[in-house]
Amino acid sequence: QVQLVESGGGVVQAGDSLRLSCAASGRTFSNAAAAWFRQPPGKDREFVSAIFRVASRTYYADSVKGRFTVSTDNTKSTMFLQMNNLKPDDTAVYFCALGPGVILSSLRSPTAYANWGQGTQVTVSS
Repeated sequence: QVQLVESGGGVVQAGDSLRLSCAASGRTFSNAAAAWFRQPPGKDREFVSAIFRVASRTYYADSVKGRFTVSTDNTKSTMFLQMNNLKPDDTAVYFCALGPGVILSSLRSPTAYANWGQGTQVTVSS
């Protein structure tokens, strides 16, 4: 059974940084699509970033490109999201997701992912 546990959220001011972690058990992030999504208050869940399969290519939403960096540790069992220069619009619950069967064209769709963490709240004040 796959379990994902996020951590690292918090309350920060605009311009600050946070590093989110997603620890996987039951399988690693190897040979799968691993992604971060977020859900702002009153809005739908939206794609933030992903690492895709063995090649470990990374993808980002335009709104976070240049500010956020996704990575994994050497064991491929923990995924990170380094978030710099945070803005109030980044306020959301952040979820990590794992999709062994995700194809590239579905990378940004939350419905493509089979496994989800419980989420961690990030609040950015102005």
